[in-house]
Amino acid sequence: MKTPVRPTISIALCTYNGESYLPAQWQSLLDQQQLPDEVVVCDDRSTDGTVSLLERLAAEAPFPVRILVNKVQLGSNKNFERVLSECTGELIFICDQDDYWFPNKLSVMTEYMSNHPEDQLAFCDAWVTDEHLQGRQNRFWTWIRFDKVAQKRWKNGEMMEVMLDGNRVMGCATVIRKAFLSKVLPIPDDVPGYIYDGWIGLVAAAYNKIQYIDQPLQLYRTHVQQQVGVRQEEPPERVRLRDRFARHRAQKLAPLRDKQAKLATISRLLAQRVTTNAPGLPQLHRRLSHFTMRSCLPHDRLRRLKPVLNSLQQGNYKRYADAAANWYAPYLAALGDVLE
Repeated sequence: MKTPVRPTISIALCTYNGESYLPAQWQSLLDQQQLPDEVVVCDDRSTDGTVSLLERLAAEAPFPVRILVNKVQLGSNKNFERVLSECTGELIFICDQDDYWFPNKLSVMTEYMSNHPEDQLAFCDAWVTDEHLQGRQNRFWTWIRFDKVAQKRWKNGEMMEVMLDGNRVMGCATVIRKAFLSKVLPIPDDVPGYIYDGWIGLVAAAYNKIQYIDQPLQLYRTHVQQQVGVRQEEPPERVRLRDRFARHRAQKLAPLRDKQAKLATISRLLAQRVTTNAPGLPQLHRRLSHFTMRSCLPHDRLRRLKPVLNSLQQGNYKRYADAAANWYAPYLAALGDVLE
């Protein structure tokens, strides 16, 4: 039996004033059980010694290293866009300057992608640690509420539903096939509620081509200089029953209209990149329809009754309730839509 050829591997590393943290991350790349075929670095015009450090590290690396310094500062999103576009490997691992990868990260994730050719994207978990990489505070997925319930929904094909509840894809824990970059690049300037990694996750979720690897394969360093820190989701503030009927209607509608506008923007952006028959899009369109209905209910309470009851019967109020909400929260929301 012919042994399958290992895919070529690129590491896409973005840097900006990372002189203090870069050596530990670089050492973790050197210590990989499976070394990459190249490391591509895009520096976003660092003002410290990052570029000089990179040049010294590259000179001694056992793999090819290309160092690109942006002519103008691009910011995090566009810097990652550039570094991804410059990579030549079949598999591209996104890398931050300040984390630490366990020695088996590349080998485990490469093996997964080799065994699952239908998946275009995969992401792993991480241990959240402090500035000095000391201690393991929590699993990263715990911070972003990617719990067993969310994971089960994901495995059942509800990737888009879970992604619309909040981004679950941490860029520096992600591997993407180069062939899929044409779907995700360029990264839009403003995806409401998401940065570059969330956008990549949304596109992959639209195609149902993204899976998770339930292992913490790196340390995620937290420190004050991070451009993007741990984006832990906070449950929305609960509205008491008496408050629902005392507040002004405009106050009630404001968060619903904001949610509807964000979903409409995401839908528009994805429509420019994703084929109309992509399997994850109906989940987005159903959610958008629900929040459009809720944010546009007529002033006449009797005319609200039919659309609210229809959506309640379809399970939408329960489907889009916050995971931390009480069991009766969907019914309270429906009642509020009719009476407030």
